[in-house]
Amino acid sequence: MNERILIVEDESRLSSLLADYLRQANFEPHILADGLPVVSWVRDNHPSLILLDLMLPGRDGMEICKEIRGFSDVPIIMVTARIEEIDRLLGLELGADDYICKPFSPREVVARVKAVLRRSGGQSNLHSQGLTLEEASLHANLNGCKLDLTAVEFKLLQHLAAHPGRIFSREQLMDRIYADRRIVSDRTIDSHIKKLRKKMDTASPGVDLIRSVYGVGYKFETEE
Repeated sequence: MNERILIVEDESRLSSLLADYLRQANFEPHILADGLPVVSWVRDNHPSLILLDLMLPGRDGMEICKEIRGFSDVPIIMVTARIEEIDRLLGLELGADDYICKPFSPREVVARVKAVLRRSGGQSNLHSQGLTLEEASLHANLNGCKLDLTAVEFKLLQHLAAHPGRIFSREQLMDRIYADRRIVSDRTIDSHIKKLRKKMDTASPGVDLIRSVYGVGYKFETEE
C-alpha cells in the first residue's frame, strides 16, 4: 500500500495541485479543507505524514499540531504564508518536523515529504547511562523518571546520545534537526540544549550528560 499523506489546506486549487504531484510520486493523498475534523481523521486513519496549513477555517493549525502530538508522532510539515520567526519556532516547539513557506514549488513539497519520511523511517530504541529513548513513541526516561520532551528536543537528544563523545557544532545539529536551516538561527540549538538540561536535571539532579565544548558545540558524555 502507498504511504498516505494528509493534506490539510483550504485553498482548493493548491491542495489539488499538491495531491496530483504526490500521486505522481506514488503517495496516496487525502485532502481536508477545514481544521475541525483533522484530529479525529488522524486518529481513525493513521497517515504516514501530514501537510498542515497554519491558517485554516474551523481551527488553527498550531492547535491541531499540539493535540496530535499528544497521541501520535506522525511526521508533520507545516505549510504557511506567515514569515515571522516566532511563529516558525513556536510551531517547531509544538512538534512540527519541518516548515514550507508559501509560495513554493510542488516539487519542493514532494522532496520535503520524502526527506522527512526518510528521517522518521528508521525507528529505534536507545539505552545509555540511565537514559532510555523510544523513537516510535517519543518516550524518554532518565534513571526511571519520564522526560517530557518536545519532538525537536527528543531528536536532538537522540542524535547526541547515539554518538557519545562526539562533538557536534550548532550547524551540524541544525542540519540534523531541521531540513530548512533558513527558519532558525544557530542560537535556537542553545535554547533547546538549555531546556533539555533543565528537564534532565529535574528528573535526575546532578546528572550532566550533555556537555558544552567552548567555541565548538555540544557532545553527549557518559558519567565519570
